Amino acid sequence: MIKTRIGHTDDIPGILSLQEKYLYRNLNLLERQKGFVTTPFTISQIEDILQQNGVFIAENENQAIVAYAFAGSWKYFEQWEIFNFMVSRFPKLSLHGTSISTENSFQYGPVCIHENYRGKGLLNQIFEEMRIEFFKTYPISITFINKVNIISEKAHTKKLGWVKIDEFEFNNNTYIGLGFDMKNSVLK
Repeated sequence: MIKTRIGHTDDIPGILSLQEKYLYRNLNLLERQKGFVTTPFTISQIEDILQQNGVFIAENENQAIVAYAFAGSWKYFEQWEIFNFMVSRFPKLSLHGTSISTENSFQYGPVCIHENYRGKGLLNQIFEEMRIEFFKTYPISITFINKVNIISEKAHTKKLGWVKIDEFEFNNNTYIGLGFDMKNSVLK
């Protein structure tokens, strides 16, 4: 049985292990077609986001971490230039008629699920854990997906109901910007 919860510092080794397994730069072309994460987090960066209750993990019956999802304020994510670029685009973006701002939204992602647990509803389960926690503060969630990560795009738009609100180029890659209305549960 899979259990999801807010992460804590004891989870850092498991998070790092899963991150290394699915980090874009560590995968070959065929492996990348199954999905990947692009942002490597350091121990210090993980410790910082854990203090914001911004890491959600899933563990199997052996208490091994099989998935994680990050979420945090734009202040936290400003340490990566791509997020500053995304925020600069907010004045022309909206979700269901609501303008996007750093006050009413937060950054969701990355999310990483061990391949043995994909396609079994775990994305919805870990996302719902995060949604409940972050809906207390934010009505909107924003994320981006590299356009070549088709698996992730389909999972988020088809399974979770994210809406495409933007498309942009950054560092010679094309990204899709997505928005999510946090009042919508993803468990059915």
